[in-house]
Amino acid sequence: MQDLIILGTGVHGGEMAHIVERINRQQPTWRLIGHIAPSPTDRTVFAGHPILGLVDVLAAYPGAALVADNEFPRNIPLPEERLISLVDPGSFVHPTAHIGRGCVIYPNCFIGLNAVLGQRVFMLSGCIVNHDNRIEDRVVLASGVILAGCVQVEEGAYLGQSSTVRQYLRIGRNSLVGMGSVVVKEVPPQVVVAGNPARKLRDK
Repeated sequence: MQDLIILGTGVHGGEMAHIVERINRQQPTWRLIGHIAPSPTDRTVFAGHPILGLVDVLAAYPGAALVADNEFPRNIPLPEERLISLVDPGSFVHPTAHIGRGCVIYPNCFIGLNAVLGQRVFMLSGCIVNHDNRIEDRVVLASGVILAGCVQVEEGAYLGQSSTVRQYLRIGRNSLVGMGSVVVKEVPPQVVVAGNPARKLRDK
């Protein structure tokens, strides 16, 4: 088993600790040694595991793999070669799909034929990423997001809970799709859209 550190002490960091347990029940893989806090805290324990300190203490654990929750600050540089992905054993990943470093896949997700996920994609429970989708780095898919085939989601986009995207569309860089939205046309970069059909509400 390899040592593992979770970067984050929020709700999702706690849930990720349980995903580690679920993975280890299937096949012993990770020894979770603790969490890294994104900012100073008086707490010493989180989700049953020690809070090791801030990101500067990672040098004391050179052999530990790392995985970050979706709220861990993006401006904190992380050693990419140490990032691993957590895929809950209750999710389906097609053998032709590619999952980049640092991704987190919650239970009951579907990742289809030839789908590609970049680095640090965070996918909450019940998401469907159909065939030939391309999801770039640091995208967040909230619970129940459905992407039809051949959708491209650019870096830093956030898709809200239960939103749906029609096939062959692009979701622009750093855009936000509101919860429950039905996206039937391309979403430009740096905008907020919502509704059925989704329409632009404002620039982000």
